[in-house]
Amino acid sequence: MENCTTNDTLQNGALLFQLIFYIPVLSLGIPLNMIAFWVFCCKIKRWTETRVYMINLMVADSFLLFALPFIIYFTMYDHPMDKLCATIRSIYLTNMPMSILIITLIAIDRYIAIKFPLKAKTLRSPLKSASICAFLWIMLIIYSYLRPKFQEKKEHFCFKKQSIQPNYSSLFSIIFLYFIPLGIVIFCSVEVINCLKKKTTTSPHETKLIQKAIHIVSVNLCVFVICFSPFYITLLVRFAVDVAGACSLLSKVRSSIHICACLANSNCCFDAFCYYFAAKEFQEFPSLFPTCISLRSKTNKSQESQSPTDQVMTPTRCTALQVSRTTGPLRF
Repeated sequence: MENCTTNDTLQNGALLFQLIFYIPVLSLGIPLNMIAFWVFCCKIKRWTETRVYMINLMVADSFLLFALPFIIYFTMYDHPMDKLCATIRSIYLTNMPMSILIITLIAIDRYIAIKFPLKAKTLRSPLKSASICAFLWIMLIIYSYLRPKFQEKKEHFCFKKQSIQPNYSSLFSIIFLYFIPLGIVIFCSVEVINCLKKKTTTSPHETKLIQKAIHIVSVNLCVFVICFSPFYITLLVRFAVDVAGACSLLSKVRSSIHICACLANSNCCFDAFCYYFAAKEFQEFPSLFPTCISLRSKTNKSQESQSPTDQVMTPTRCTALQVSRTTGPLRF
């Protein structure tokens, strides 16, 4: 059995909720992303790993906002699978995973900066960050283009999976484009928080910066989990329903997917807070950078004359000061 009857009342209620929910998302997301583009492309001149990641995140969010009106229309009406649908599907299937992967990259980047401050100078650079982002864009664009070709059952309507034939390419996306990044983000965030809690501070100002960094990491981790997890969990449930052929659950699962997709897509508005904290990095903490660089330079010059204990302890203050650099853009 390839198709099941659906509960139209439940489905229409979910679509109405989706329409109402996306109005403020579009109203807030578009101006916030325009302001963010102006700040990061025009006001900020210094290139850092943070600026590279933020610009890529803004591009992904902007394309997602562009696709939302089409998605609303396609899900409310039975729009056929045509070239317009294929284009919007490719945009959507590229930019949401890209947002997740960029957030994962930022988590890894900040983990390296705090846990391995001496190696960070070698491992991290704006050029390396840009190269990684470009590679991910290319791979996701190729995947979004090839993914429909792996589907054995061709759907008739855009963004509406009518059959209950399991889609194994969807299972691949769920695991490799969310749950694995989720594990990485959780690990990096927990490690960063634990590391920050163990830092010894030399002034009340440093203590305040560390507390602020811990708060930002914790809040952004919660936002990441709350926004994306319900959507991908319901997609996983939909795959299980298709495998089991449980038609009685199909209407409820479809409605849940529509509602959870609203929460996932609203992340393009929550990213505005990420832009805010990233912009503050360039305003509040530049005076700390020379001190950190100076300390690291002195450390490198005096490593041969120091004891092993001194070599371990010397960069501690530099690492604590690096917290200020990571406080702003800590986006998890």
